[in-house]
This record gives sequence, C-alpha cells and structure tokens, in this order.
Amino acid sequence: MAKTRDRPAYRCAECGHTPPRWVGRCPECQAWGSVAEVGAAPVALRPLTAAVTAGAVTTPARPIAEIDVEAARARPTGVGELDRVLGGGLVPGAVLLLAGEPGVGKSTLLLEVARHYAASGTALVVTGEESAAQVRLRAERTGALHPRLYLAAETDLAALLGHVETVDPGLLVVDSVQTIASPAAEGSAGGVTQVRAVAAALIAAAKSRNMATVLVGHVTKDGAIAGPRVLEHLVDVVLQFEGDRHSTLRLVRATKNRFGPADEVGCFELTDGGIEGLPDPSGLFLSRRTEPVPGTCVTVTLEGRRPLLAEVQALVARSTLATPRRAVSGLDSARVAMVLAVLERRGRVRLGADDVFSATVGGVRVTEPAADLALALAVASAARDAPIPPATVVLGEVGLSGEVRRVGAVGRRLAEAARLGFSTALVPPDPGPLPDGMRVTEVADLGAALRALPR
Repeated sequence: MAKTRDRPAYRCAECGHTPPRWVGRCPECQAWGSVAEVGAAPVALRPLTAAVTAGAVTTPARPIAEIDVEAARARPTGVGELDRVLGGGLVPGAVLLLAGEPGVGKSTLLLEVARHYAASGTALVVTGEESAAQVRLRAERTGALHPRLYLAAETDLAALLGHVETVDPGLLVVDSVQTIASPAAEGSAGGVTQVRAVAAALIAAAKSRNMATVLVGHVTKDGAIAGPRVLEHLVDVVLQFEGDRHSTLRLVRATKNRFGPADEVGCFELTDGGIEGLPDPSGLFLSRRTEPVPGTCVTVTLEGRRPLLAEVQALVARSTLATPRRAVSGLDSARVAMVLAVLERRGRVRLGADDVFSATVGGVRVTEPAADLALALAVASAARDAPIPPATVVLGEVGLSGEVRRVGAVGRRLAEAARLGFSTALVPPDPGPLPDGMRVTEVADLGAALRALPR
C-alpha cells in the first residue's frame, strides 16, 4: 500500500523553483518576496516492485521510410527575413515562441505575418494586451487588413479554444501567453503554473489540429524569457526579437529551431508604416562621407551565418580629469578595455592621459572577437590623427601578447566586403581561400598591423 504524508510546499512565482522551506529571496532567480506556500505536497512511498503494464497505443509504429514528410514541409510566411530565420517558413502544427522587450515591434511583425498567411488560408490573432479596436487601428495603419484575418480579444483559455473551434485557422497568434489564464490552474495570469498550463493546452491544440501557432512571450529585465524554463523546452522554435528604442533596426534570432538552422539572423526596419525586411542591411552600419576621417575602421561581423559590415569609431582627446574616461557604445566594455591595454603595452600607443570614446554606427552591437583589430586600429588612428586608407576592411582577434589570431569564415567575410566596394584588407595569417580582386595583407601581430597604416 502506498503511504502519503502532508508537508508544506513552497514555489517561486518568478521561476518556479521549489525550495524545501520558505525563504525571503529565491535561491534560483534571486527575486525577493516571490516564494509562497502552495499547499500540502503529498509524498507517495511506493514499493520498489510496482510496475507499469502495457497499454493501448495511439498510433501504431511504422517503418521510418513510410512516414509522410509532406505534413512537415515549411510554408513561407511572406516575410523573407523571417523565413530565413525559420528555415523556409512555418511548419503546420509547429509552436513558436517569440520573445522581446516591450515596444520592440513583436505585435507589428506578427500582424504582418498573419496578413500574408490570410492571403492563402485563415489566420486568427488573439490579443490579451490590447482591445480589438486598438489592433484594428494598427492593422489599418500598416496595411494588414484582410477578410480571412480574424481578430479576438480574450484572456480566458477556454474562450480562446472556443475561437479556435469556430474559426478553424491554419495560423494562430497569441499575444501574449502571459496574459491568458486557465480556470483549471491555480494562480493569476502570468504565473509559473498558469503559463505552463496555458502553453500545454495550446501546444496540444496545435498538434491535434495541425495548426501553426505563435506565442508572444515577455522578457525579464535582464533579457531572458519570462516564465518557466520548461516553456522553451515544450515549443518547437524559440525566437528572440532584439532592437534599440533609439534605432529602427530590429534583429530576430533563432535560439532553438527543430526545423531549420539555429544560428540565423533576420534584419528588419521598423517604420511608421510597419516593419520591413532588410535583405542587405550592411549599408545601415556604415557612415557616408567623401573624405576619410581619423578614428574610423570597417570590419565584417558574422550574425549567425550572415556577414555584415560594421564601422567602428574611436575618439581620443586629452583628458582634463584625474582619471581619464572610457566610454563605450555598441561594443563590449570589458573587451574594449582589454584591447586598449594591449594597444598601449604592445603597440606603444600612449593613452594613459587621454579620454577614449568608442562606438559603432547604426545602432548595431558588435561583441565578436573578430572586431578586436578594427577597434585597435581605429583608436590608433584617432590617437595619431591619421585616417585609415579608404576601401580598407580589417579582421582579426587580438590576444594579450599582441598576436593577431585567426577568425572563422574569412573568405565569406571578404566576399561581402568586396561586393560593397572594398578592395584592401588586413587579415590574420593563413586566412584560407580569398575572393579575387582584393588586395590582402596578412599581419601576424598588432605591431605589423600598425606599421601597415600610414603615419
């Protein structure tokens, strides 16, 4: 016989962690005041000899060669940059989780996707954050109106499933999963238990009806997806929507994708008329000038598998403070500090009494080590007041001893630079196959790279 005993159980409302006793601060997510008692937890003591008997199967097993793959073919969304990230489009029955900061453009993008889908099928958008009239105004402004695009404002899971039964859509968009509540689960909407129950019900509906489903998710203040981590394991695709409020550039990254590559990036531009894909966004990250200016250097970064040209700018000025300033925008501050130290110690560029400001152009964030050499040369150019020759692109990771290390996909990076008119490149030793028509100089260390520049 199984014996049970009751003991208090505690759960964190932020991350779902279950500590053995009440604590004021969750040991998992470090949130204060989020741990609460959830009632008695039955503990069953079963004999070790208990066994599970075989039951009826839902679908008989078949040889793998006889499985129909047409049901898993991706259907293009009509938004080319999103199709690039998804690996071709939406797969019927797939469940996607799109997370991003408030106001970044998630609802606008999905409304555009629903409008394209409605051109050949039926799409249903269920919003729990806005009224139907507010979404209708946005759709009218962005041109996303279509007779087969249905809209409902609901926060109850049962009502949402009722709309699905009535409309029978091929695409369901839920904005957002944290605003939907299930009457069968405890807690308020957005809690760990509610999010888990709502997601499980929607995933079951998507699989049984062969309906592509997109769930919009919130993020925490540190950029992580809010709610239980099990949500990311249950869905098929996890997309991160990134963007700066002061820039029109938006990036969609796939952090998990069961149907395609998980390292692709889609680029979009958010305007008053909606959101548009940018198949060639490199021009946004380069400044346009007629004469070369000291303190600027162009490099090529890899966003997923896509090479993008980015311009690194630096300004060196005599400091009037006891401690010179080091300001960074769009770059990793720790990596910038390391490059400045190597530049001063190995490259003999004196910066101890100067303010150094470094930034990127166009709001792009560059954290790849391949941009180290470009940053070092931009600072050296600013300190010497000598511009880098035009049409020059720089690649390479800088080590603490001043050596220039190899980076991946040099040929693909230089091919993108050559396509945009760059004819000269500084690269690490042994770069591999290179594009025709580009003059390439291999530099083994930081000193050799500085000597290759005009003084």
